[in-house]
Amino acid sequence: MSMLRNLATSLINADKEYIITTVHKAKELRPFVEKAITLARKAEQADGPDAAMRKVNLRRQAAGYFHAGNSTFKIAQSRFRGKKGEAKEAPVRTAGVAAVQRLFNELGVRYKDRDGGYTRIIRLGRRQGDNAELAVIELVDNPRELAAKG
Repeated sequence: MSMLRNLATSLINADKEYIITTVHKAKELRPFVEKAITLARKAEQADGPDAAMRKVNLRRQAAGYFHAGNSTFKIAQSRFRGKKGEAKEAPVRTAGVAAVQRLFNELGVRYKDRDGGYTRIIRLGRRQGDNAELAVIELVDNPRELAAKG
């Protein structure tokens, strides 16, 4: 489970929107990531009087996918940290929190009209050292792909 969380976090936070892994890991990762993107898509489509409450609920469900709890953030954010008079550095969020933010701010908007199939697996061949079959798992309709289309 933690391997899937780490791979999903890496995929969502990746600048190029793809990661290279083995075929078996990519096949296990696909439904995990697609369920999380579906939560973001549902939050984007939420409307009605309880839409804000539903969006918060969906965001919290997705945070469970990415282990996004940052228990040390409140301590790092405290005004009592460091020495008096010193400049305080802004605390850094974990990768899971960044993944949830990107998921709901960018990917939910991008895929709001798409019913499924948010990822693509492309086989690359075999790795030299252990002969494991490698694959690229990427998010569909990424900016690089859209620029190539025209």
